[in-house]
Amino acid sequence: MTTLEQVIGHSQHHTPLSRVLGSQVFWVLVAAVLACVALTLMTDSFATQRNLFNVTRNFAFVGLIAIGMTTVIASGGIDLSVGSTVVLAAMVISVLMAADNPFWISALAALAAALAVGLVNGLLIAYLGMPAFVVTLGMLSAARSLAMVLSNNKMIWEFGPDHDLLLWVGGGSTLGLPHPIYVLGFLAAFMSIAYRWTRWGQYVFAIGGNEQAAVLTGIPVKRIKVSIYMFSALTAGVAGILMAGWLGSVTTNLGQGMELTVIAAAVIGGANLAGGQGTALGAVIGALLIEVIRNSLILLGISTFWQGMFIGSFIILAVAFDRIRNLRTAD
Repeated sequence: MTTLEQVIGHSQHHTPLSRVLGSQVFWVLVAAVLACVALTLMTDSFATQRNLFNVTRNFAFVGLIAIGMTTVIASGGIDLSVGSTVVLAAMVISVLMAADNPFWISALAALAAALAVGLVNGLLIAYLGMPAFVVTLGMLSAARSLAMVLSNNKMIWEFGPDHDLLLWVGGGSTLGLPHPIYVLGFLAAFMSIAYRWTRWGQYVFAIGGNEQAAVLTGIPVKRIKVSIYMFSALTAGVAGILMAGWLGSVTTNLGQGMELTVIAAAVIGGANLAGGQGTALGAVIGALLIEVIRNSLILLGISTFWQGMFIGSFIILAVAFDRIRNLRTAD
C-alpha cells in the first residue's frame, strides 16, 4: 500500500522536466508537430498560407467547445448536447437577423438560448439526480428539433441589414488570423486562470475528484454543477454564432456529430472521463491534433470516412493510457 509519506517523497523528486515529460498534453503537442512536419514534407499544399488559415480557423470551433466539455468532464459529467446547442444558437441568430434585427440583439438572444439549454441540463442533473448521459442525450434530440421548428427546416443565408457584420465576425480575419482563433485564445487564457486561481475552478475539480467529499466540505455542488453545464452550453453557443458567420448560411445539419469530436479533443488533451483532471490548454491542443489529422486525410487523398475511425481510436487509446498510468501510480 502506498503511504502518504511515500506519495509526498515521490512528488518531491519530480523535476520540472519530468513533470513535462509525464504530461499527456506535451506528448499530444509533439504528435501534432510531427504530423505537421510530415505533411509539409509529403504534400505541397499543407504549408500554404490558405491551408494553414483554414486549419487554424477550423480547429478553433472545436477547441472552443472542447474547453466547455473539459470543464464538464473534469467535474465527472458529460455533455452530449453541444452539437445541437451549436445549431440552435446558429439558427436563433440567423432567424432573428433575417427578420431585420440588429446583430448584437440577435447574438445575445442566441447566447440566451444556449444558456437555457445548459440551465435545463444542469437543473435535471444536479437537483433531480438524473444521469448526465441520459439528460444530455435527450437534449441532443430536443435542441435540434427546436432548431428545425424555428427555421421550418430551411436553409437561411440572408441575415438582414447586418449580414456583412456577421460574416466578418465569423469568417473574417485580423492581422492574418481568423477571428475565431482570437476568441479561442482569450477563452483558453481566461479558463486556465479560472481553473487554477478561482474558487469556482477549484470546486469543479473537487467535485470531479470526489463528489461526496465535496458535499461534506460545504461546496455548493448543485449550484456549481448547474453553472458548469451552462458554461458548456455557452461555449457551444459562441461557436454556433461564429460558424454561422463563417459558413454564410445555416442548415439544421450544422454541428451534427460534433459532440464526439469535442469529447475526443478534451480526452486527448488530458481530461479524465472519471473526473478531476483536465486543462484548457490540453483541450486546445487536442482539437489541433484532430484537425491536423482531418486535414491530412484530405490532402493525402484518403476518404474522410476514416476520420471517425481515427477519433474513436484516439479516445480509446487516450483512456487506456490514462488507465495504465493510474495503475502504475497506484502501485
